Amino acid sequence: MSKHFTLPYEGGLIEKNLPQGILHTYEKIWTKVYQDSRPASYAVADVIEEAIKNKKDGLFRLGLTTGSTPTSLYNELSRRYQAGKLSFKNVEVVTIDEYYPTSGEEIQSRNYRIHEALLDKVDILKENVHIPDGTVPQEEVSEYCKQFDALARNLDLLVIGVGEQGQVGFNEAGSNIKSRTRTVRLSYSSRKRQARNFNHDISATPDKAITLGIGTMLTSKKIILMAWGEDKAKVVKAIAEGPMTPDCPASLLQAHEYISMYVDETAGSLLTRVEAPWLVGPCDWTPKFIRKAVVWLCQETGKPILKLTEKDYLNNNLDQLLEKFGPYDKININVFNDLQHTITGWPGGKPNADDSTRPVSAKPYPKTVLIFSPHPDDDVISMGGTFIRLASQGHDVHVAYETSGNVAVHDDVVLQHMDCAYQLGFADKFAEVKAIVDSKVPGEPEPRALLEMKGAIRRSEARGAVRSFGLNDNTNVHFLNLPFYESGGIKKNPRSQADVDIIKKLITDLKPHMIFMAGDLADPHGTHRVCTEAALEAVDQLKEEGNKWLEETHIWLYRGAWMEWELGRVDMAVPLSPDEVVKKRHAIFRHLSQKDIVPFPGEDPREFWQRAEERTQNTAMLYDKLGMAEYQAIEVFLKLC
Repeated sequence: MSKHFTLPYEGGLIEKNLPQGILHTYEKIWTKVYQDSRPASYAVADVIEEAIKNKKDGLFRLGLTTGSTPTSLYNELSRRYQAGKLSFKNVEVVTIDEYYPTSGEEIQSRNYRIHEALLDKVDILKENVHIPDGTVPQEEVSEYCKQFDALARNLDLLVIGVGEQGQVGFNEAGSNIKSRTRTVRLSYSSRKRQARNFNHDISATPDKAITLGIGTMLTSKKIILMAWGEDKAKVVKAIAEGPMTPDCPASLLQAHEYISMYVDETAGSLLTRVEAPWLVGPCDWTPKFIRKAVVWLCQETGKPILKLTEKDYLNNNLDQLLEKFGPYDKININVFNDLQHTITGWPGGKPNADDSTRPVSAKPYPKTVLIFSPHPDDDVISMGGTFIRLASQGHDVHVAYETSGNVAVHDDVVLQHMDCAYQLGFADKFAEVKAIVDSKVPGEPEPRALLEMKGAIRRSEARGAVRSFGLNDNTNVHFLNLPFYESGGIKKNPRSQADVDIIKKLITDLKPHMIFMAGDLADPHGTHRVCTEAALEAVDQLKEEGNKWLEETHIWLYRGAWMEWELGRVDMAVPLSPDEVVKKRHAIFRHLSQKDIVPFPGEDPREFWQRAEERTQNTAMLYDKLGMAEYQAIEVFLKLC
């Protein structure tokens, strides 16, 4: 499938003909920013291919990592081998870490994963593959690490991904710049992240690992770091522009003379040349980019828009904005009005009203609205208040749950439902279901029968949530169960035409005037992104097939419980009353399987309703600080087309 979701261009630094030294002014590790992870991976593959081919004598020594970050890189390297463009016969591969203790035959092991992702697909010789051995007896492991460290030194090229807290390999916060290959004890938070590879069972997740040290990595002749997705944005900025500190282990690699970082545009979104490019060089000043600059200036000065002065602009390197669009008071008023016009209490358009300055047209009324929800709760978490408004204002609202969400249900929740059915006198299936639960094998897909029960639990919760909004859960709720998701584990199947066809049929049946989709960009292989790309592919194919009615269909993007659109990008802001906030909260409560014991809550221990409320309340406070009206909460959206 070809569709890959990126955000619309909204202006920014004019890089053409800009000297590299100026472009990377703020960066201690020069960072290359690409539109998405695929072209970035192709660029890294180019470096690897050229380096292998230019090796004149001996083996080319390549250091690699596992995980989700290098997935697209390994796919590209495998493709080049299959196409006859690249051979690994003259390559020696050293991987940087392994769980301890673990066997290379276990599917959770780094050994197994690097073979599955790359090594088994190319012509590398078995004797040229070196992976830390997780089976070494404990009394021998220190000597083994010393020997492996000697083997792993002076690599020709080291290519590694970075974690959300700046981990490289299993070097976590506190790692020393002189550290060598060693066993490390994994922190609880690290084990919690890794538990997704062990059926979310932290007790089955190893508490130790073998990893190359920072000092060992620094002996490599060249290093490439990679990071994709907006959840890596903060750490990318810290690695590239921040101080060298053990608190962010990857930042210690700034000490290397030949190091670079490859990121996609979301991972690089907080770099100075992206976040405040007027500090670096000339810019393309689109209307939204002007708004972005003014909002940034307000936050830098602590002033609302209409109190900004010419001196504020000049003291913060926005003189080029003044020269092109000044005077300053004109810019202030234009941006204030622009931002004010994003606010509407009528997300489906206000009937019989002047809509010339409103984000949504008044006609047609009522509209058919289709909300795509990647999991069975993203709709109420991300845009529950707007959902309430659309339904209460008379629009024909439909919600489509793209995946079953079955792997996100804890086994204990299933057993509790079975016990409830028994207590109500329907059937006694508890022992039967308990046997299915007990038959699970760590790392392997869950039994299909168990997944079906988990899917049913999530469907019932979703139906209950939207019923609380007054929606007909028989006619206006659609469970798509996209095939890519139904792998039975965290690793999903590739998106295919089968997924797109299911979405195409629903869109064709409903012919919606408004479509809402998830705009989360954290993981290039994550469920939210895959669902959105499948939906966008469906829309594109329908347009190519001549469905003219889609010309009047507009696509709106929402964010999830963790992140919100920056105000410079916002096209519609829907204020929520205190009562609507509570009603949204109660809808989230209907998703009982996701409360308290959700298998992957992330680093934030709070429940989804708490995160969602803080997010929307913070957005309301931002509008208030800019000089807008004060609201209880605000949900914001980006208009894609």
